[in-house]
Amino acid sequence: MKIAIYGTGAMGSVYAGQFCEAGHEVWAIDPWAEHVEAINALGLQLEGTSGNRRIEGIRAVTNFSEVGECDLIVIATKMAGVGPAARAIAQHLTSSTMILTIQNGLGAAERIGAFMSVENVMLGVAEGFGASLKGPGHAHHNAMNLIRIGEIESGQSDRAEVLAGHWRGAGFKARAYDDIQQLVWEKFLCNVTYSAACTVFDMTVGELQAHAERWAIALGAMHEAHAVARARKINLTFDDPVEYVTAFGAQMPNARPSMLLDHKARRHSELDAINGQVPELGRALGIPTPFNDTLVAVLRQREAAFGGGNP
Repeated sequence: MKIAIYGTGAMGSVYAGQFCEAGHEVWAIDPWAEHVEAINALGLQLEGTSGNRRIEGIRAVTNFSEVGECDLIVIATKMAGVGPAARAIAQHLTSSTMILTIQNGLGAAERIGAFMSVENVMLGVAEGFGASLKGPGHAHHNAMNLIRIGEIESGQSDRAEVLAGHWRGAGFKARAYDDIQQLVWEKFLCNVTYSAACTVFDMTVGELQAHAERWAIALGAMHEAHAVARARKINLTFDDPVEYVTAFGAQMPNARPSMLLDHKARRHSELDAINGQVPELGRALGIPTPFNDTLVAVLRQREAAFGGGNP
């Protein structure tokens, strides 16, 4: 297959490396010129849980127009990059090109739909993954669990099964699911719990859980998101949301959410796609969201001071 990974930051580099090793023609698209140059000149250095090696053969570019038609395009940007990615790829699609978008938060399908039909777009949820870029052309793979794939509108799908098979063939654990929205929302509740609160209070997941007053604020934000999920009739797999998000966090007490890492680096985060989504959805449904309103207001004020837009 000819596969394009649009957004080869930390996780996108892992995707690109393993698909290349599996024998696919892989194109990596990223705006970071030094990263692109390093991959082309020296290959991609990948280390960590999937092994330490240098992978040659990935074709890296900064502009999708150099790639041409593909069998599969994986959009692995942060949420703010989904719309620009869709705009860039829209004129290069064929009727058989499959698109898989893998992000935190809500709204990826809607952002893509502003530029193209979403008929061939599927949603992915990365569970238990972690990665970081150590420098141009150098990625560290911290953890690796499961890629979940499904149709935007849910339901059984042969093509989701086939796509999951390609991911498994590249060394990933992957499964097709009938109700991907359920999985998106279950991850979303965990993200809402930890992302903004850890960032506001500059705490790891474990430190947040251990601080009764601040943990109550995090759970308040989660309960608002849970109320929205129930109003939208999302079919969650658990009855007790507090137990669910607490158990999720207990598995990674030393973790710092990507939102916190972005703020430490003075980068704009995925705030609007995570905690920022709760007030918007709450207003549409008549659900008050004071915890998320406050957390989002504080973090937007901080991000306004970063300047320079979203790098």
